[in-house]
Amino acid sequence: MNKVRKAIEEKGSEVLNVYFTAGHPTVDKIVDIMQSLQENGVDLIELGLPYSDPLADGLAIQKSSEIALKNGLNLNILFEILKQSKNDLATPVIMMGYYNQMLQYGDEKFLDKAAAAGVSGFIIPDLPMNQYESQYLDKFKERDLSMSFLISPMTEGDRIRQADRLSDGFVYMVSQSSITGKTGEISDQQIQYFNRVKDMELESPRLIGFGIHDHNSFKTASAYADGAIVGSAFIRTLENGFSKEKVSSFIQSIRG
Repeated sequence: MNKVRKAIEEKGSEVLNVYFTAGHPTVDKIVDIMQSLQENGVDLIELGLPYSDPLADGLAIQKSSEIALKNGLNLNILFEILKQSKNDLATPVIMMGYYNQMLQYGDEKFLDKAAAAGVSGFIIPDLPMNQYESQYLDKFKERDLSMSFLISPMTEGDRIRQADRLSDGFVYMVSQSSITGKTGEISDQQIQYFNRVKDMELESPRLIGFGIHDHNSFKTASAYADGAIVGSAFIRTLENGFSKEKVSSFIQSIRG
């Protein structure tokens, strides 16, 4: 069992996965942010790979990507930073990026570097599941790297089943058919979607993301899945700089 799935199963419920963009607010704070998240009991750390065209991301994450790229972060620098710090991080680290980033770097080299740097898994929203299964599944398993696929309210049942079968990390339940960063209350329509997926009795754990921004949305999401993913709200917390106090206060506000 890979580290991502093991961490989720050991926690059992109310799993908290926190996302931030590597290199935002500054490159030299990547490890400090991860260590602070670990110290505050986060179950999974999702590290966004800054990208010039982040298709699924809202304004907060788009802006953080722009800043990270302007700060000079690239994959070689990131892999080296993670490699040097991996012995100090017990919390599983998931990389979230786009397929073109892996292709441009060289897919075998990309996966080798990630594994050597202590990365535990990936979320690659635009990598088709059929292509992953035919070209990459064995490569990921050889390196003990998990994969987590996304589903949304528009995803048909057979595609949800396929995502369940291929996700050896977790099924990422996108809570709404829009970009990240929305901060409204969870709607009745979303609850219907959560219940529809819950009633399918999937084998993989489920984490709900997009729009999880406070204690109430985290608790609601956790009532219908194994936990939730917080991204844009944490990015906004870091906009004016990192401090351990900021991270601690933010995690407390989510956990309650």
